[in-house]
This record gives sequence, C-alpha cells and structure tokens, in this order.
Amino acid sequence: MKRLWRPALLWIVCLMYVVYQGGKTSIMLLMMVSALMVYWLLCSLIGLRKMHGTRSLSIEGGQGGQLQAGDQVHVRLRLEQRGWVPHPFIIVREILKRQNGGSWAFEESMIPRFRSGAEISFQTPPLERGRYSFAETECSAQDIFGLIKHTRLFDFKGEFYVLPRTVFIPYWHLADRNSRFAGPENAPALSRRETTQINGVRDYVYGDRLSRIHWNATAKTGSWKSKEFEHESLPKTILVLDAGQGGYPDSSAFELAVSTAASLLDYSTRERMSIGLCTLGAAVENFMPASHIGDRKRMLQHLVDIKADGYGELASRLSGQQALFSPGSFFVLISPRRGKDALEALMWAKSRRMTPYHILIGERPKDGGWQVALSSNGFRGIAVPSLQELPVSMRGGRNE
Repeated sequence: MKRLWRPALLWIVCLMYVVYQGGKTSIMLLMMVSALMVYWLLCSLIGLRKMHGTRSLSIEGGQGGQLQAGDQVHVRLRLEQRGWVPHPFIIVREILKRQNGGSWAFEESMIPRFRSGAEISFQTPPLERGRYSFAETECSAQDIFGLIKHTRLFDFKGEFYVLPRTVFIPYWHLADRNSRFAGPENAPALSRRETTQINGVRDYVYGDRLSRIHWNATAKTGSWKSKEFEHESLPKTILVLDAGQGGYPDSSAFELAVSTAASLLDYSTRERMSIGLCTLGAAVENFMPASHIGDRKRMLQHLVDIKADGYGELASRLSGQQALFSPGSFFVLISPRRGKDALEALMWAKSRRMTPYHILIGERPKDGGWQVALSSNGFRGIAVPSLQELPVSMRGGRNE
C-alpha cells in the first residue's frame, strides 16, 4: 500500500483539475485515472500475495546421488498463483550461497497463467567442495505502465553439500605385504589371507574352487554363487592432513590434498581397511581408525568443511594427540611441506614405532633434496602433482 502514493497523488491532481477547471475533458481524465487506481489497488492487494511454490534439485544419476566437486545441479522452481494474476510477467531471482564464501545468482522472467502456474529450470555451474544453501527467492513484478513495482521474498528451503573430488585407486603399494615400503615390523601383518568366517555371497568367478560354491544361494537364484570370506585385517592407517594456512601455494593445491585424503578413504572402504583421520587445521580434529562405512561418511563430511587455516609446527600439534597414534600403525602425512617441519613430524611418528609415509602435494623437487632427506632417515614417500596422477603414484610410479 505504501507504493500507491504516486498514483494517489495523480488522482488528487486530476480531482483538483475537475474542481477548478470542469468540463468533459477533466471528468473523462478523472474517470480514466480512477479506473487505473482500481487496477493498481488490485495489484497491491492480490499481486504476489497468493503465490506459493516448491523447489526441487536433481543431479545426474538420480536425485539421491552424492555430489562431488565439479558436478552441476539441475534446479526446478515451480510457482503457482491461486486465482487471477494482474501482472503481465514476474521476474524470479535465485541466489546460491556457498558457506566458505562466494555466491551465484540466476534471474529469469516468467509469464503467469491462470490457475496453472509456471515452472522455471536452470543448471548451476560446476560446484566446488563445500556446503551450499539457497537464499530467499525474490519475485518482483510491475504493472503494465511500470509505475509500481511489487516484490516478495519466498523462503524455499534448499541445502546440499558437495564432496571433494575423488579418483579411483586400484592399488596402493603400502597395503601390499610384499611391498618394500612396509617396515619390517609390519610386513608379516600385511597379509590379506582369508579366514574361515563367511562374510557374504558373491557372484561366481571363473577359477573358484568347488568348496567355495554356495549351493543354497545358487539354487535360489538360478546362477552360480560363491562364498565370500573375511580377510585378516591390515595394520591401522592414520591419514594426517596438513591444513596449515602457510604451507599451500594456492587453493588448488589444498583441494588436491583434500581430494587425495578422500580418495584414500574410498580405497580403504573397498579394501575393508581400518583407517583414521587427523586434520591439522585451526583445530585438530581426530577420527579413530575404523572400518565401518558410517565412520568413513563422517570423515568425508568433515572434509567437506575443512579450510586451510591451521598454524604452528606439525610435530608440536601432533604430540598432543598421542591417543590416536598407536604403535605398529601406518602414519601417512599428506602435506606440501618437505623441509624440517615435515621431517620432524615423520621422526615423531617413527619414535612411536609407527611406519612413516609422506605424500608430497606438488611436483617432486628436481634437486633431489626431498628424496635424500627421506632416504637418509629411512622414510618413504611419493609425490602427487595432480589428482589424475594419484593412481600412478599410489602404485609407486612416482616415488623417490
């Protein structure tokens, strides 16, 4: 109603014109302005007040899938108006906000239809890792003369998160019992021999012994099924992610470190490894080694929100988390640091009878200083220059 002061002023001017001037022209003008006043009043009273809507999100592979960095979200927004709409068109503005900073806006016009509503759809650009939420949807409309603009905000709830990029790792030489990267104290324990405990049923694979055939499952399904046995567990593995604010040259390097940790978590899920996570950000966050898929999801959820805001030396920050690091475990440091700070952290892990292992984020130094420093202290490590080269590095293709 506050927007009617301009039309009201125009109507008063026309009324004064009738009072002081008179004549058919002034009366006709007053009648025309009065009819327009009724129209403007209906726009203010009806307008966008009876409008409501819903928002739906979908991604490739189905609406229940998980988003990874680089994916796009298809958004459908349906608006419905109960009754007659006095506006010729409505402008809809959507804003998608990222919790870690930044936003993306989308604006499109729609023509309302009587009792049928309208639907607009758009696709977001490739999204980066983080949590996202939609701000209030702004719907604005003007009358046919463009004198009065009506705006209304709709709170259509919409929140989702984007996981870090991951790459499939088919093999990790650190988990091989015959690997030269395993220390002598861990080599006997790296066996993945099967136990006598049945873990489930799987499809028959050519070469399976007759004793492995699960006859009941084969009879029920009509296809050959084999017994799946549990494997002996590997030593516990602790991923230590360096989230220091001064260690990474740019944000892409930190995203590579986060993606490396997430890819190793996916690998451990497939291989049923007991793996934990320690992130050295502004606060040190610990996740005890576990093989349950629910624990892995909590670790991935933590990687969604992590920032490179840590401070201090790695060894001093690790010394306060001794309950997480048990003797005989693998200590995997994911960090771009290759100097004294990283060596002290690896030495600290060795002093606790763990097997230190360094995943260097970035290109391998050409001067060979990093390789010499690791070898002289009995450590092993690999360099990961990009996420696409991570599987090759995990096989030992880019080690020292």
